[in-house]
Amino acid sequence: MENNLQNIYLFRAIEAYPWELKKAVEALNYALAYDPENVKALHLMAKVHYEQLGDYEMAKLYFESALASNIEAREIYPDYIRLLINNEDYEEAQKLIEFANTIKGVDKAGIALTQGQLFESLAKFEDAEEVLKKAKQLALNDDFINFVDNVLSRVKKKRKVQANENRVLENKAKKEAEAQPKSWFKNRLNNLF
Repeated sequence: MENNLQNIYLFRAIEAYPWELKKAVEALNYALAYDPENVKALHLMAKVHYEQLGDYEMAKLYFESALASNIEAREIYPDYIRLLINNEDYEEAQKLIEFANTIKGVDKAGIALTQGQLFESLAKFEDAEEVLKKAKQLALNDDFINFVDNVLSRVKKKRKVQANENRVLENKAKKEAEAQPKSWFKNRLNNLF
């Protein structure tokens, strides 16, 4: 009976999230009171703290608790990796991506997407493009492919902007380098007089 009640509260939370947050959180609290190690309830509570409250540290605790309960809970990894990227925990995100890829049945396309987002956050746009193309190859639905196309388009735009900025900086450095010997020579001559 206790397991049924726990599941009823979990279903209520899933149904209410994200439109009725009060009901979702209340149902999650009841579900976690029955089983503090319920992976789905911990995962959803982490999403509430991450997506709705912006409390990254508390969300990390819930994600970690969920993975401690079941390290093979495949659905947790993409959300947790996105949290780490948004929280600028890049090294931790990379390690989690590498580990997630070893989990049997994990959404490889979703993990590749998070790898691309990590590279984008680090301004490694060429690497991001490569991984995002891989994500498209791994995808199994058109909506995901369209989403990745949008991300890929954004990354390409950023790459062009970065290339233009680099070109401007190189030109500026060349002009300064060309002007510097002349001004050095002038300064030397002025000092002699």
